Amino acid sequence: MRIQPRRQILDIWRSVIKSSYRDGTWVWGGREESNSLSDTEQLICLLYPATEVPALALELPDVMAEDAAKALERFGEPRTIPHRLVEVIEDYVERHTVGDEPSFGGGGYLSTDDDSTAPTEEQLAMGLVDSYSLSLTLCLAALGFLNVYKPQVVRRPALVARIERLQAALSRRLTAAQIGLLRSFVVNTVGLDDRADREVRAAMLDMVNQGGLPEQVVVSRLRERLQRVRTLLLDDVRLGVSTDRKLEEESRLFEIGWGWGIVRNAPEVELDLTRSAFDRQPAIGAEAGIAAARPYLYSTVLALDGINDLRSQRTRELNLLDDEQRRLAEALQIRWDLTQRYWSGIARFGRTWPLEDIPWRTSDGEESDYFSLLVSAVLVQDLEARQATDDDLNRAVSVFESLAQRGRITRRVTKDDPAVDMHVPGVRMTLVGSDEIGPQLYWHARDFAPLLLKRCLQAAALSANRVARDRLMRLAETTMDHLDKRRIHDGDALGLWDDPGETLFSDARLPAEKLPSWAMTERVIEALIAGSRTFQQQPLRSPGMRARAEEALHEAEHLLNRLLVNSDSDDTSARSAEIVVIERRLSRAREVITEQPGTANALALAALLSLDEMNVAHNDASRGA
Repeated sequence: MRIQPRRQILDIWRSVIKSSYRDGTWVWGGREESNSLSDTEQLICLLYPATEVPALALELPDVMAEDAAKALERFGEPRTIPHRLVEVIEDYVERHTVGDEPSFGGGGYLSTDDDSTAPTEEQLAMGLVDSYSLSLTLCLAALGFLNVYKPQVVRRPALVARIERLQAALSRRLTAAQIGLLRSFVVNTVGLDDRADREVRAAMLDMVNQGGLPEQVVVSRLRERLQRVRTLLLDDVRLGVSTDRKLEEESRLFEIGWGWGIVRNAPEVELDLTRSAFDRQPAIGAEAGIAAARPYLYSTVLALDGINDLRSQRTRELNLLDDEQRRLAEALQIRWDLTQRYWSGIARFGRTWPLEDIPWRTSDGEESDYFSLLVSAVLVQDLEARQATDDDLNRAVSVFESLAQRGRITRRVTKDDPAVDMHVPGVRMTLVGSDEIGPQLYWHARDFAPLLLKRCLQAAALSANRVARDRLMRLAETTMDHLDKRRIHDGDALGLWDDPGETLFSDARLPAEKLPSWAMTERVIEALIAGSRTFQQQPLRSPGMRARAEEALHEAEHLLNRLLVNSDSDDTSARSAEIVVIERRLSRAREVITEQPGTANALALAALLSLDEMNVAHNDASRGA
């Protein structure tokens, strides 16, 4: 399936509105009952594309695209649509704020080992990195939308006041989400002090030691590879994280990233209330963390994605952050940079990359193809932030292709195929520490396919190699085919995700799903936005194509000059009009030859063809005379 972000996003919008907006009321929830995380995902499906894809902007009714307005016509005519969005955002904020304290619970996404044992109310309400990160994305999108829309209603004081109250509430939620991410970041050091440390150390070394080298050699090379990360962690990382002075012992291994929630013994974070939307210190800055103080790859990738939105050009241009949020954003930026450096360095360590040894094994001994995809996701972001080499990207492409085969994206599902479990019920992760306030909780990650799609499209944007880019785009299109087959085929949620029965369980004849999974739908939206950004870039510029374009342009200009020398300057015939067209084509070719050499070549060839036809006509006329 050809990836067409605009059309596909509009199709999703129609389905979101049909599923969520009934009888003039926004209905929260889907496959999971309404909770902070699910409702955030549901609203992101609508609001994030409207603020990240300029052609789909909804803030200015007078310039709203006709197809966007039609997709949201259940909201009313174009002038009504922004007002309806304000109402939905207000409802969301009110539902997930207690007093002036934002809530970040995961609700029904959390599971236990025993169906007869349910999570406690305290567990259902505990903050998750997934929720913190997506709240960053949603709050920034909503604040940007409101910043542009508010001047349009300046003559309606009551609506302006509502918007200002909503902006303050969103700002508080944004600040709280930043604090949650800061206090969920962890540096885990590993020595030889006890049996647990020795097991973790062995697992880490076994993953990176692809050459079978002696342990002391691997430790020495790792120390050298990660020395800058270690130094910056000791010098620059202070806010919201307990600096483990054991990190100064260079014989110790370490890993960094985000836990599943606020980690145990995370230091408090205090705000300067004179520079913040809060009137008093938010509870999230001081609440006791219970998450195990070790990084989870799943949480780490989500956190990096959320921080990306904090760093975006749009956030800066619209001045969406207050002074305290900028301070917190700077602290998160440091963690973003160091985490990417760390995992990119680990993934590409040695002659044979550990990342190429699928599946990836985490430091707690768990292994999965999904973990390999998560590490690949961090690698792509790191390559995006730095100058990627052709070798890096070619090897990353091979990893993606291998994961697509193993994940049954490009290969058929076999009977009792264990790869299916990676999609449904998903890769299970133990939320270590959650048993302090109830039964042991687990999280299932089911987003393998949309995550693969998103990272392929991001990698394609980096590639300067036509062959590698074509491979990535073919893989992205095949992944989109897979996802298209998993759309819900019946009911109000028609066109949303996820109904995997036909694709992954064709022999089981499972009943059709009719309720939307907002988690899966939101991940597809993210992937399509990544595709939109990729397609907005200039096409690849081939040196060979530019050389051919220059040769064709040179020949065409020479022939045109010769023709002009032999032409009557007062000629007003059709022949003279054709010469004007040729001159325009050659002028345009000169303008675009650097950025679009293929286009320049086509224009020059078209001019050459016209010149040749004119020359043949002239010769025929001469012979006839």
